[in-house]
Amino acid sequence: MVLSFHHSLCESIYIDCHMTDILNFENIRKTFPGVIALDDVSFSVARGEIHTLLGENGAGKSTLMNVLTGLYHPDRGQIRIAGEQIHFTSPRDSLACGIGMVHQHFMLVPAHSVFENILLALDNIPNFYSRKTYKQKIQKLIDEFDLDLDLDTPVWRLSIGAQQWIELIKLLMRDCQLLVLDEPTAVLTPQEADRLFNVLRKLKQQEKSIIFISHKMREVMEISDRVTILKKGRSIATRTRGDFDESTLASLMIGRDKVPQWQKTLQMSDEIVLDIQNLSVRNDRGMSDLDDFNLQLKKGEILGIAGVAGNGQKALAEVLTGLKNTNQGRILARQKDITNSNARYSYIAGIAHIPEDRKSIGIAPDMSVDENLIMKSFKSGSFRNWIFQNKKAIRQNAEEKIEQFAIKSGPDGTPVRYLSGGNIQKVIIARELSEHPAVLVALYPTRGLDIGSAGYVHKVIADGADRGMSTILIAEDLDELLKLSDRIAVMFRGKLIGYVNPRKTTREEIGLMMSGETPGDKA
Repeated sequence: MVLSFHHSLCESIYIDCHMTDILNFENIRKTFPGVIALDDVSFSVARGEIHTLLGENGAGKSTLMNVLTGLYHPDRGQIRIAGEQIHFTSPRDSLACGIGMVHQHFMLVPAHSVFENILLALDNIPNFYSRKTYKQKIQKLIDEFDLDLDLDTPVWRLSIGAQQWIELIKLLMRDCQLLVLDEPTAVLTPQEADRLFNVLRKLKQQEKSIIFISHKMREVMEISDRVTILKKGRSIATRTRGDFDESTLASLMIGRDKVPQWQKTLQMSDEIVLDIQNLSVRNDRGMSDLDDFNLQLKKGEILGIAGVAGNGQKALAEVLTGLKNTNQGRILARQKDITNSNARYSYIAGIAHIPEDRKSIGIAPDMSVDENLIMKSFKSGSFRNWIFQNKKAIRQNAEEKIEQFAIKSGPDGTPVRYLSGGNIQKVIIARELSEHPAVLVALYPTRGLDIGSAGYVHKVIADGADRGMSTILIAEDLDELLKLSDRIAVMFRGKLIGYVNPRKTTREEIGLMMSGETPGDKA
């Protein structure tokens, strides 16, 4: 019998501290029209454990967490909390049961202060409450975990890393016993990630349980007590620390699929293909996204851009690809001024773009894969018969690109939105590289991708460099930048802090620069 949600049942999580497992998934199944998202998923999370959930894109991680947090209802199977079977009807039920999730996209009110945002997340606040009392309670948590937060600061003035602390404190103020963290280090410097791991270890000592979702193997190896691997909606294995290494987890996750192999060669020349001079860009609030920014890109170079998200990287990509205008400065592409050109002109000038949000601006979601592959070249004579589209040529082009870029596209005419994140990214890459651009501006191209899909993106960029294509690679993962880049430029608050040689630097040195310290500042 499935028990309906009620608060007294959830109190058992806190009362019975002798239970070994705080959470059990038993044979969970969840389907959507034509898709089996979860199929017989079973594993447990112990009290005081950091349990990592690992899997390729489309493996079912997000769906499973949506089931846990009450957004979806399973078609079959059981969820047990502290040994009791329970059925959530909404996210509020899950929260009341001591389960909280820090999502990749934060749920904060930018104009409100840190204190106000935390207060908004709490239940049963009386109409007349003591501001001082609540501030003291929150400050005690901040001090306990040694977090750098001022309760009176407006959220919009905080770094992305500091905003993540707010989301965590909101859950701790509710005394959540099971915390779900979805790709929590994606927006953090190495130093901030280390601090987060220290906080997680302290929470573990307090017997709180953590479900940690990440694609970064180095982090998985460092923080995990156990790892459960999902593949095609099924839980295929759970491994305990000491029984797994990176290669074991990768082989379980990918199975027979091969991670594309590539070999980077130093092909860059001294020829400057892109010269950015004294660039300044203001956002809608009138604040500077880029401030007197200078950058040079060489032919055949992979130039990595490091920086905490929100320090001007997106504005840089948008200016280079004609999606945003500058307030000052010049952009020269092979000595030709393309400052304030539109997206079409930038494309003609040989600049291709892999956008940050692949689903919102990278594709036309309701159009087919075939149509998305010609979105930038549909006016070409190759795809037209007088004023009509040449359907045969469009289909032939799609077949070639699907094979060349290993796109799993489904039946002919399938809307591109039904593809996995990795395959949508492959469609975008195939389209952008079809005209052999001189410059590729890639903004977080592997964000949220599994090992196989990320390896494919790396191979495309490395192969492009071998052909003389230059790439501006904006990424959050320093390991990725160190692996791929010929040089790394570090940004902080819209300025260029400096360049580093990836073969002669460390993650820690780059992390310090990402926080605003120039190389000359070092003691």
